This record gives sequence, structure tokens and C-alpha cells, in this order.
Amino acid sequence: MGGDGMSHYFTDNRQLPQNRKEISFRFSGFIIPLITDNGVFCKGEVDFGSYVLLKTIKEEPLGDHVLDLGCGYGVIGVTVKKLFPDAEMLMVDVNPRAVELAVLNAQKNSVEAEVRVSDIFENVTETLSDILTNPPIRAGKKVIYAMFEQAYDHLRPQGHLYVVIRKQQGALSAKAKIEELFGNCEVINKEKGYYILKSTKTD
Repeated sequence: MGGDGMSHYFTDNRQLPQNRKEISFRFSGFIIPLITDNGVFCKGEVDFGSYVLLKTIKEEPLGDHVLDLGCGYGVIGVTVKKLFPDAEMLMVDVNPRAVELAVLNAQKNSVEAEVRVSDIFENVTETLSDILTNPPIRAGKKVIYAMFEQAYDHLRPQGHLYVVIRKQQGALSAKAKIEELFGNCEVINKEKGYYILKSTKTD
């Protein structure tokens, strides 16, 4: 975790010294420049879990209003908006520093997105077609399960929740919890220990 505040990327850590840098993410024919900083998740490169989630989402029939929940510096939201330009994109994170970077990265990649500081769904009033999340494992099960519970309430009927989580970090227990909430949860992709879970709000 080191001294860059990695353990606190899911908190308000604006007191950390700023050390912005630009990384480049190549995906599906796009080269996506991204500004990162101290105190955000995977500041040196796009994490493999997000990559597997994006690779899976690319083949999914996303609807017209998508939320990147716990967006960090915006890699999932920005990339999905590139892949699905007609979808309305909302990105939220509890970390104001991450939100500031997500705004910059949306602008840098010429994508339109609404980006907000929000503790889970605290500042989300919309009802969404799809919710995507690479949840902050270090925040603990209580926080992550609250994300799943609140996601159900913010999805339209037939809306979808997509989650990436590593098997060793609780993918199977997360699947069981989501199944309990939604009545369904399938593993739609697995790669190098990362599971992509998908649930549909059936009512």
C-alpha cells in the first residue's frame, strides 16, 4: 500500500500530496489517455479486473443510462462511453480527488459524462439501465454489500448489475449475496481468477 494512500482510495484523501501523471490505455481500437494521481486505485496502470469487465461489457447489450459505481479516475465510464456513445453515462465515487480526475479524463477523451461525488448512491436519484462496478475490496464486505443492495433499488425493471471481483477476494460469496437480492446472478466470464457477475432486476 505504501505511502501513496492506496489503502484510502475509497475515502476523501485530498490531503495527500498531488503527483499527477498520464497513462495510456489501449482497448478495442481506442487509445485512451488517463490522468492519475496519488490516492486513487491503480494509479500506475489500468487494473486487470477493470480490463476483464470492459472486455465482457463490450459484448453485452447495454441500455441507455449507465452508472460507473466507484469510478475512480474514470477508466470504466470513459471506455464504456467510447464503446456505447449513445448511452448516457454517470460516474460516481466517494473520493473527491478521483472524481476530479474522472472529470478531466472524460474531457480529455471528448466524452460526455456526468461525474459526482457520492457515498455509494447518496447523490444518485436516477433510475438506471445498467450499473457497472469494480468494487473497493479494501473497504470491506459491509460497504460492498451495501453497493449491491442499493444498486437493486436504482435499477429499472430488466436493468442489469455487472460486478468484477476476484475469486480469492470473495467472488463466490458476492455471487451468493447478489443472488439473494436479485433472485439471480450468473458468472458470464472468468479470466485469471477474476469473475464477472451479472444480475437482472426481474420485476
